[in-house]
Amino acid sequence: MSLIRRFTPKGLFARTLLIIVMPVALMQVAVAWSFFEEHWETVTSRLSEGVAGDIAMMTALYEQSGGDLDAFDRLSDTAYETMRLSVDFRPAETLPTSRRSSFFRTLDRTLNRALSDQITNDFWFDTTRYPSYVDVRVEVDDGVLRFIALRERVFATTGHIFLLWIIGASTLLTAVSVVFIRNQVKPIRRLADAAEQFGRGQDVAHFRPAGATEVRQAAHAFLEMRARIKRHLEQRTAILAGVSHDLRTPLTRLKLQLALMPASPERDDAKSDIDAMEEMLDEYLDFARGQLVEATESHDLGQLAEQVVENARRGEAEIAFESETDLFAQVRSVTVQRALENLIGNATSFGDTVRVTVKRAGSRIEMSVEDNGPGIPEDQYDEALKPFNRLDESRNQNRKGVGLGLAIARDVARNHGGEMRLGRSDLGGLKATLSLPG
Repeated sequence: MSLIRRFTPKGLFARTLLIIVMPVALMQVAVAWSFFEEHWETVTSRLSEGVAGDIAMMTALYEQSGGDLDAFDRLSDTAYETMRLSVDFRPAETLPTSRRSSFFRTLDRTLNRALSDQITNDFWFDTTRYPSYVDVRVEVDDGVLRFIALRERVFATTGHIFLLWIIGASTLLTAVSVVFIRNQVKPIRRLADAAEQFGRGQDVAHFRPAGATEVRQAAHAFLEMRARIKRHLEQRTAILAGVSHDLRTPLTRLKLQLALMPASPERDDAKSDIDAMEEMLDEYLDFARGQLVEATESHDLGQLAEQVVENARRGEAEIAFESETDLFAQVRSVTVQRALENLIGNATSFGDTVRVTVKRAGSRIEMSVEDNGPGIPEDQYDEALKPFNRLDESRNQNRKGVGLGLAIARDVARNHGGEMRLGRSDLGGLKATLSLPG
């Protein structure tokens, strides 16, 4: 069973074509075999036996005439007029020693069997020299009798016409099947492409249901799911934006009150707490911001990463940058830059040596950020990617933020149909890699 699965086509188009064409092909083979094995060979045998009987009769009449050529000439004329059999006596001649075989070996076997059953003399025949005739020679005492018979009298000549009809009908049916199956598979392919594009966060407004009823139902279900997801993202963004706006108002009042208070350590501590709360609100909003508000466009990821690195360098961060050229991909530039900013911000917070690398890896483009900081234990990589998880035991807990930097970066990667990976850097710290479809 596993061997059959190995050679079975994997695509829907190929499988459907196989389901339709294979039974027809097997039926055509069975019909052809039945025709040639039963009807055609039987008819050919009867025809060959009839001609072999005529040849046997003419050979016997010649031997009975005792070599009287005049009498034999009259017999030859009669044979030609009544049996369409040309007879010629060749004195002092012997039978040929070689013979070419017919493409259809059945013809030679049938004629050889018929002649052997009815003629005791040695004989020779050739079914290939003349397209419309069969050459048969029979050895007699003083020479050779040569018989030229019409091919249609010896064999059933309509077999090739039957084959042409079989092959032509199969070819026509296959061509029609290919056209119709391709038209049925196209809507499924378009649905798969639309689902893949939507998984990457690209707009699929051009997609319209088409094809068979079942395919249309699947397409409508996909569109409904897409609409529900978009509503969910918009609702999430709206709620977080509302919460952020509502909280910023009292925070602003608190900042104004603190500004009017006399300077003191307590005021400085309260101001730091308010600043931290504002940063938390910004991170919450970034994490919940929907990815469908920005259209995807073709961008050079190397140039995008270089812009982010230059901005980070203005903050006195030492960052090494390496990038290949022509790394174009369909992305949302703002969200990708935000993800890189988060990764670079984490790297500069926990290490003093940072390296950013952008390169192509097969069909994907990888953007890596490495540092020489304390890193994260390998068994905590999954935990580090979860929202609001700061891994205080492995990273300094006296840092700003609420543990959303890596989660936001992974969210951006997934919304582009990519992935986010963590690993050990050659620098000794953490290596975070954004892998996006290229």
